[in-house]
Amino acid sequence: MLRISELYIYPVKSLGGIQLNKATVTDRGFKYDRRWMLIDENNRFISQREHAIMALFNTSISAGYLTVTYSGTNHSINLSLTPVKENVMPVTIWDDTCLAQPVSDEADEWFSRLLGINVRLVFMPDDTRRVTDPQYAPADSITSFSDAYPFLMIGRASLDDLNQRLKNSLPMNRFRPNIVFTGGQPYQEDTMDKLTINNIVFNGVKLCARCNIITINQSDASIAKEPVKTLASYRARNNKIYFGQNLVHSGTGIIAVGDELTVLTTHDEPAFII
Repeated sequence: MLRISELYIYPVKSLGGIQLNKATVTDRGFKYDRRWMLIDENNRFISQREHAIMALFNTSISAGYLTVTYSGTNHSINLSLTPVKENVMPVTIWDDTCLAQPVSDEADEWFSRLLGINVRLVFMPDDTRRVTDPQYAPADSITSFSDAYPFLMIGRASLDDLNQRLKNSLPMNRFRPNIVFTGGQPYQEDTMDKLTINNIVFNGVKLCARCNIITINQSDASIAKEPVKTLASYRARNNKIYFGQNLVHSGTGIIAVGDELTVLTTHDEPAFII
């Protein structure tokens, strides 16, 4: 039996995540997941890919506020879950451009000072609809400021298998999933086509091609060669390495740790050489 064992949201794209016991599924992913994003002077997103220090910014949500704490100094800022500014501006995530709200001058100054570059914090309002790639997902599927899709799912057995190949085991937070499940076989998520969790339907649309963020220690922002070196030896295809499955969904509701994951259909994913 497959069961949900961990749930995560990442309120600000590429900053630290929050582990949850239960999560609300909205039209564009988990509630609060990647609804905020830092942009540069060209209104383009920034991430740990270029600024590993972003791993040191931890997030929490309580009493109507999103709190971001920089672990390097323990300085923090409280941000309203409803931005005060009402104007919108175009922002860019990869090849997509969509409208976002500036959050506050205070937030811009705080992040710019600690990151050492000029940045602005923006929020995705409910009326912004950023569609997923129609080559892989249904045309009506939308997402937040995620890289491409509303959810990333990884089986605990997959990480266990990878860790057996590594000299030093890695925690799940290195891979920044939304949904983790236990049971089944390593990389079983690769072939999941249609599945349900608490009567919400999810579809596996594309294996997750991994970037250098998985080499960044999320506790101290240090960078190493692993796990890319090891993954490349058995999870590579067309000059990319894959770990985890991207999901889209239909329906809303709540899923919780302990919920059963039921696989309804599978597809023929080309096998990796193991």
